[in-house]
Amino acid sequence: MRALVLTASLCVGIAASAAAQAPTTPPPPPRTSGSTEPVGGLLPEPRALGKAVDYVDHWVGDDSESKDGFYPSIGGLITGAGWISGGPGFRKHFHDGQIFVDGAAQVSWRGYKVGQARFELPRLVGDRLTVGSQARWQDFTQIEYFGIGADSLEAGRSVYRLKDTDVLGYASYRANDWLSVGGRSGWLRHPSLGASSGPFKRGFPEALDVFPQDPGMGQTPDFLHGDVSVTADTRDHRGHPTSGGFYRAVAGVYSDRDLDQFTFRRYEAEGVQLVPVVGKSWVLAFHGWGVFSETSSGNEVPFYFLPSLGGQNTLRGYNSYRFHDRNLLMASAESRWALFRHIDGAVFFDAGNVAARVGDLDLKKTSYGAGLRLHTQRSTLGRVDVGHGTEGWRVWFRLDDPLQLARRAPREEIVPFAP
Repeated sequence: MRALVLTASLCVGIAASAAAQAPTTPPPPPRTSGSTEPVGGLLPEPRALGKAVDYVDHWVGDDSESKDGFYPSIGGLITGAGWISGGPGFRKHFHDGQIFVDGAAQVSWRGYKVGQARFELPRLVGDRLTVGSQARWQDFTQIEYFGIGADSLEAGRSVYRLKDTDVLGYASYRANDWLSVGGRSGWLRHPSLGASSGPFKRGFPEALDVFPQDPGMGQTPDFLHGDVSVTADTRDHRGHPTSGGFYRAVAGVYSDRDLDQFTFRRYEAEGVQLVPVVGKSWVLAFHGWGVFSETSSGNEVPFYFLPSLGGQNTLRGYNSYRFHDRNLLMASAESRWALFRHIDGAVFFDAGNVAARVGDLDLKKTSYGAGLRLHTQRSTLGRVDVGHGTEGWRVWFRLDDPLQLARRAPREEIVPFAP
């Protein structure tokens, strides 16, 4: 009950500011073509920059899945994979779009690897119901881990390797252009933990040696997992949002099928609101997020499933995965200005924390900073953020927007928990 009260309070402030600005009719979905030119900026844009962005956009495209054939699968891997990743992808619609198949693979510069294949029926019940299945294999070679708790030490930084295969089915029902209800269920083959590997190793100790007593460091069971969600999404574009909002509530269960030690439940709420101040030239962005874990007597949450804060999308003044514990709370605010047609400047403030008990959550850990976003009207092509916290400065290079929320897609990775 306390989790539900805290969840509601997390998003109510954002929702209140959004209510007066909510559109009377839903905005067009992100796949609508329309104008493709971003608004003008404060400064005249160099012609070469505009041509370069148009060229890249022609080959990369936006975040839709409307084009059949081969495509570059770029970005979207979890924090810590390195600032760039890519590989080939192929997708195809059959029978006038009634059947959709997709396969893709990626490798990042730190040696993270992902391969997935998907089969989907996207146009059932008058184009409102999507049903699909996916097999996903992944090998993440250098995931950072600092131990459990808000008081964990930066000096305890360690790394581990995680490999797993997840096979799942999912369904999503779209009540209208902005409201949907979804669910998924899958089988996670026991995650394999090992010593870090891959290129650009940073020489940190192995997590299995530094934290051998943390839950999940020993045997790893198979997991049967499932969740249900309700999502309201009125953002104009997922890849580069400038107006609208995103609100989501999720309840899930992860069942240990072998050891009877790691069964747990997770509840999650997230809210994002974009507030245009001067058209799309000056936009304020607000983000709130809460994650709450619950276990029965005798069970624990494995360390690789624990909610975590820190990195490119949450506390940007701290390392990736800096803080782990059973519960998480965070809030951030960002102000964006269009410097050129294709480049925005931004300043941001992040606050949050983790705790073993919901009642101990607060927003005492903070970071602030500034950044640049290179984009088309619908997609972010690259960004750099420089953040400062109590442990110094951090610089982040990424190929997606911090509010794209790719981690919330129903087909993304189940493990590890990636902020």
